[in-house]
Amino acid sequence: MEAEHRSGCPINLSVEVIGDKWTMVILRDMVFGGRRHFRELLNGSLEGISSNILADRLRSMMESGLLTRADDPTHRQKTVYSLTEMALGLVPVMAQLGAWGRKWLPVSEELETRARLMDEGGPELWAQFMDELHEEHIADPTGRVDPFRAGSVRARLQAAFEEVAAHKTGVS
Repeated sequence: MEAEHRSGCPINLSVEVIGDKWTMVILRDMVFGGRRHFRELLNGSLEGISSNILADRLRSMMESGLLTRADDPTHRQKTVYSLTEMALGLVPVMAQLGAWGRKWLPVSEELETRARLMDEGGPELWAQFMDELHEEHIADPTGRVDPFRAGSVRARLQAAFEEVAAHKTGVS
């Protein structure tokens, strides 16, 4: 049975799918952090999501078509979560949210680095990143593709983040 919606407005429907407190944070951690397992998402979140909330959100994200899951071939008791085409379509939205947040909100220097680079790279960088994510999540849903492979968009974003973080802490 299909869930009832408040209206057929595309903005309302989008908010119903991604507008809760945690969905975009989980997607952010999967997209930019390369996290694919429950434990990685639980322990890697800066915001400190609880295990029951994470389990609930992952379930609702699968029901809404943002994620799929598969058994991890390297460990019988693990599950690998993958982004769908629907979720990959949010990369430009995430880039725009990051740009908006940088302009209007008190972001930290190191955490705004990825958003700045995504904004500067524009649609060409977003498309390249979406292609890489497609290869990682849809072409290989078992998680064997290295999410930080040399030269990838995510690896470049991570290197820039680490450079700013090291500079800020005085580590070279």
